[in-house]
Amino acid sequence: MSFVHDGFIAALPVLSPTEAAVVRAQFDALEAHVGQETAQIGLLDRHTTEPFIATLAAHPAILDAVESILGPDFFLLATHVFCKYGEGETAATFVAWHQDVTYWGLEPPVAVTAWLAIDDADTKNGCMRVIPGSHTAGIRGHTTAMQPGNLLSINQEVLISADEEVRAIDLPLAAGFASLHDGCLIHGSLPNTSTRRRCGLTLRYIPTHVAQSATNSQGKRWSPILVRGVDRFQNF
Repeated sequence: MSFVHDGFIAALPVLSPTEAAVVRAQFDALEAHVGQETAQIGLLDRHTTEPFIATLAAHPAILDAVESILGPDFFLLATHVFCKYGEGETAATFVAWHQDVTYWGLEPPVAVTAWLAIDDADTKNGCMRVIPGSHTAGIRGHTTAMQPGNLLSINQEVLISADEEVRAIDLPLAAGFASLHDGCLIHGSLPNTSTRRRCGLTLRYIPTHVAQSATNSQGKRWSPILVRGVDRFQNF
């Protein structure tokens, strides 16, 4: 298995169990402050206001792994918390199949997303699922998801073939571990049928040669932060 061939790497150790427990407590406090409705998908770019998220976004284990993929010069583009709360066997909240870079307005559309598990993520509570190798064909056309409960910001979905569905695999992660995936990798997650929360922090990185050619899905321009190397292009 390799990032170039498969489009992802999984189970990267980032935090010790003790460190993971501290981060979970910090997130629990943030969740209590903002409420579950906001904590579900509304915590965007909180690295600008929450020191613990900024610290995680600059964690050496994550940056080292990203550097091995993107090279020595790259930005932190954005952060986003995804929480799926345990809904039991009737759970309906899910993340549709999609590619991260589809509506980001980047040229070229090159990015790496790190998904850091704040809670244990497993098949019962809706861990990430990926289609290995699906990044190699570039950006695919997306449509509006017909199934209710999609957590994606503009309810987008990419349609996949039966063969791709069969090849999909789960990426379970213990709290404190991360996975990394290519911005064009098709991925999603099933509903949380457990009674446990499944919270993950997504950290988005782009190499410094990438520019913004259009506004993103929120109608905004990015404000990336240089986290490794030198910005020789000054695109932002």
